[in-house]
Amino acid sequence: MTDRKKAEEEIQMDWGMKNRLSRMIKPATGRSVMLACDHGYFMGPTNKLENPRKTIEPLLPYADTLAVTRGVLRNCVDPKWDTPILLRVSGGSSILKDDLGDEEITASMKDAVRLNVAAVALSIFVGTAHEKQTLVNLSKLVDEGGEYGMPVMAITAVGKELDKRDAKYLALACRLAAEIGVQVVKTYYCEDFTKVVNGCPVPLVVAGGPKLNTEEDVFNLAFNAVREGAVGVDMGRNIWQNENPVAMIKGIRAIVHENANVREALQVFNENKKTPSTQRIENPIHA
Repeated sequence: MTDRKKAEEEIQMDWGMKNRLSRMIKPATGRSVMLACDHGYFMGPTNKLENPRKTIEPLLPYADTLAVTRGVLRNCVDPKWDTPILLRVSGGSSILKDDLGDEEITASMKDAVRLNVAAVALSIFVGTAHEKQTLVNLSKLVDEGGEYGMPVMAITAVGKELDKRDAKYLALACRLAAEIGVQVVKTYYCEDFTKVVNGCPVPLVVAGGPKLNTEEDVFNLAFNAVREGAVGVDMGRNIWQNENPVAMIKGIRAIVHENANVREALQVFNENKKTPSTQRIENPIHA
């Protein structure tokens, strides 16, 4: 290959990287509402995600990105739907193990390209026995992503040790991921979250984590995270385990893309609440 062809290829891949990122993080607002539905890779048939398609379909019109595994993507997501896909490519441990950090790369970059996804995601377990393993996994993924123009998201996982979610730990984990070369980091909201944001030179999205007690708790989390520098959220259980998931994701969108406050998001939620018999609305995707 000539030097000119190499340069042309690098330019094309750089364009592809930027294009994929702009599909997930909307240029109009610089923000994103990501819908996390990849829990089954270690949790199995999670409550309200037993039938992935049934859960995903009514929510997809309101999600900027859908996070799933390749198995769910191929079997439960209609290829005619045009929501960008964030592909989970790490795994190897199940909820039955005490240590969830023993993960490897479980899907190839070629398969990610074959599936036409917008980005790939991998968990890192900083401060655990598997720290080096998962950081090296991430480094390999970033190298391959650079070759194919594929953005990589690092997820600062904490396994079952939820007490690790403080600013000092998360700032370290996010910075390590950024230093390795990822394009986006998914992390947790915490007290002094601006410390995490200021120490990470790439965009951050915030996880919802285990289901919170009330809708107001969820909206507070999203509002505070965005106000303090996150570019959006990547939420799952706090949306689709709610009795009114469509109303929930609409409230989240109002915060992320319309700068709504918590009171306004609750108003959106209440206006869109449905009775159980009408909760599964007609999907605009098919309109």
